[in-house]
Amino acid sequence: MAISKERVTPIKANLKCLLICLAVSMANCQYGFDTATVGGFQAMIGFLEIFGYRDPTSKTGWGIETQTQQLMTSLINVGTIAGVFVTAPFARYFGRRPGIWVASIINFVAAGVQVGTTSIGGLYAGRALIGIANGLFITYANIYVAEVAPAHLRGLLVSFFGVWVNIGSVLGAVADNYSKQHLDRLCYQIPLASMFAVPLLLSIFMFFIPESPRWLLIHNKPEQARRALERLRGNSLAPEFFREEYVEMARGIEEEKELASSASYLDIFRGTDLRRTIICWGTIMSHSGAGLWLIIGYGTFFFQIAGVEKPFEASIISTCGSFAGVLVGLYFTTKVIGRRTSMLFGSAMASLCMLAIGVAYVTGGTSKPAGSAIVAFMVLYGFFYNGFSGTLSWPIATEVCSSRLRVLTIGLCTGVNYFFNWLTSYTAPYFINPNQLNWGGKYAFIWAGSNLCVFFFFFFLLPEMKDRSLEELDELFQNRVSVRDFKKYQCVSSERAREVALKEMGGGEGEMKTNVVVETVEDTATATTAVASKV
Repeated sequence: MAISKERVTPIKANLKCLLICLAVSMANCQYGFDTATVGGFQAMIGFLEIFGYRDPTSKTGWGIETQTQQLMTSLINVGTIAGVFVTAPFARYFGRRPGIWVASIINFVAAGVQVGTTSIGGLYAGRALIGIANGLFITYANIYVAEVAPAHLRGLLVSFFGVWVNIGSVLGAVADNYSKQHLDRLCYQIPLASMFAVPLLLSIFMFFIPESPRWLLIHNKPEQARRALERLRGNSLAPEFFREEYVEMARGIEEEKELASSASYLDIFRGTDLRRTIICWGTIMSHSGAGLWLIIGYGTFFFQIAGVEKPFEASIISTCGSFAGVLVGLYFTTKVIGRRTSMLFGSAMASLCMLAIGVAYVTGGTSKPAGSAIVAFMVLYGFFYNGFSGTLSWPIATEVCSSRLRVLTIGLCTGVNYFFNWLTSYTAPYFINPNQLNWGGKYAFIWAGSNLCVFFFFFFLLPEMKDRSLEELDELFQNRVSVRDFKKYQCVSSERAREVALKEMGGGEGEMKTNVVVETVEDTATATTAVASKV
């Protein structure tokens, strides 16, 4: 490992950066809260009286059309696809912070429409708009954290995605459980009105959070980038090692510029970036490949048709199990095991849990013992998937892309993933709805096989990237290092940055120079000017 050991500072020294990343990652809470609450609406009498139909054969006396289930759940994915595809052109002119502000405004409109409407068309429009907001939230929040986090803490900080999504899911399930007692519109209006809270807090936080230094460097703003990095690092680094990190960023962007002539969608399929795109694509696609949208979109309804006596309480237990998995997984993936081992373990266990759910339903049907087994394995699924695979998927996806192409790659890959999320959420009612195929728990067999495919993808293609700086990863991929040799490869990018930094410090001066040597200024300005016209 080429990074100076003095840059591997403890969490306490990086508390300021940690709090900033925690605040920005809160954007993901909105995604978890929204999907959890809407999944519960389908089992609420007050909601079904407006958007469903009377069904004497149902335990609640009400039912919901398959098409309504499909559209209200899948349109959020359609909106998210639209949202992630506008991130790249937006990033050409604006930074990560404005992107989150725009997402907050769209979220306000979407939540207001859903609270006020009694029209199915208005509901659908609100679902699509909330999807656009989520697409912007997810993309900009996670890219920001990946770009500003210290190399040795990047996995932990980007994993706040999983923490916040699961906090949102728990809060959403609890909100549904306590609002379901209302037999009128309040049963779903209360959870929907709660969706104003997170965007409001984010909008305020963004005024106090610096822009991404890497984005500023790419857009030819080296002095602003240096000041932003100083705010993020605080007193965690000595001047010479702060300078080392800054120089490494600037040199990395310069080298990217020399290797490519543009920042277009075609670039992510060219040269060594193709390998990075495939890994990013497969890692993000593991979300839809895990069968997660069966739980997100139809968890409460799935428990209900599987014969579980208390489906809302089961949803809360399931989401709490997922949250517990995230907390346990964060410890193991930062202290004990690496990225690759964690992803392999998480996908393997998810496959086994889905297999067990299918077997429990086939052998026990809708009996009470079978329902208890389904809940138990659903909790275990959430624990293992979210703790070991889902938690690290975003750190891996964001760090594997080059800085110049990060927004383009993440946007495209996330869009493809949400297309398959849409496909899952759109087709799931055909499999589980009693009025259609009525597979019930047998639907889990499909996802057992899908998770097995994800496991093999990680086994053959995913390298170990733990504790590497983003610039070191650029070097590793440019040199076409194999999966087997990735972990032990000795990088030179940080060593060169250290040499330049020490030279600029005048052989170890005690305080940071305000002005850098002319040569480095020219190199950085040349690199950032060239790249700025392409991103």
